[in-house]
Formats: sequence, structure tokens, C-alpha cells
Amino acid sequence: MSKIGKKPVLIPQGVKVEVQTDAVLVEGPKGKLQHALPPVISCEQKDNTLFFATKSDSKINRSLHGTTRALVVNMIKGVTEGYTKVLLIEGVGYKAVVQGKNLKLNVGFTHSVEYPIPDDVKIDAAKQVEVVISGIDKAKVGQVAAEIRRICPPEPYKGKGIRYSTERIRRKVGKSVTK
Repeated sequence: MSKIGKKPVLIPQGVKVEVQTDAVLVEGPKGKLQHALPPVISCEQKDNTLFFATKSDSKINRSLHGTTRALVVNMIKGVTEGYTKVLLIEGVGYKAVVQGKNLKLNVGFTHSVEYPIPDDVKIDAAKQVEVVISGIDKAKVGQVAAEIRRICPPEPYKGKGIRYSTERIRRKVGKSVTK
């Protein structure tokens, strides 16, 4: 058995979990999420606790066991607290503005780049150099943040570009001319 997979999952107050044969549905104050269970993993609910089990002890089943449990824990945390990623924009004239259902970025190109905001993710650009991405699905929030960062990743010489707030850019020394 997987070390992570065999740990029980406690369901907090205010969260409703419905276990079906092939899926787990989680509903909380912030919304609803659903995860399809792999056929080799079973989930059982007793009172306010979830237990995950695998049908065999092969390596792939052990990894699915721990992964499935971790995904359900992330779903429970998402519907209670939510997830947030913060991106910082550095550079002269670089800025971000939310216009309707699009995020408009001016990041050094000859044109502005528009990123369509998905329905289940909220993007806030109150400060022009800070983009806050929030939502209940951890994977979706991370994917949106990665796609926005990919538009203009930070460069190592001046540090211009879009980076995560927790990311540190290792700066390089430019070329020096000798006479």
C-alpha cells in the first residue's frame, strides 16, 4: 500500500462528499468539484472520514492510490479555502489590465497580448504589476498561471518579464568588453 494513500481523509464541517462507484463529488461553500476514480482504486466513507484502497499491490496501483487520495484532499481544500497564485510583472511599461473576460498584457511586444479568462478562475489585476489568480481547482489555477507566465517569462540579465511571487530569478552578469 501507498504511505500517502492509506492515511484517512477527514472531511471538515460544511463540506459534503458523495462517493459513487466511479467518482467522488465534493461540495463546499465555494463550489463543487468532481474527480473520476481509477478502476483499481475504491473509496469508502465512514462518518466524516474517507478511506482509499487499492485492489492489488503493483507499483502503478500504489502510485494511483496515493495520487487519488492527494487529489481528493486538494478538492476538499479548494471548496473550503480556495487556491491563489500571484504573478509579478517587471519591466518599464509592462502592465496588466482586466477588460471584461480578457486579461490584457503589455509586456514589451509591439502589440498587447490578450489572454481569455476561463469561467471557473478569477483573475484580479488591481495593481498593474501584480496579477492574482484564484479558484477552487488547484490544477486549473496552476495551469492558468503557467500559461500567463509563458507569454513573457523572466529573462536573467535584467529580470524583465512575468514571474511567480515566490520565484527568484538568478541574475547573470552581462558581457564585459576588454581593451
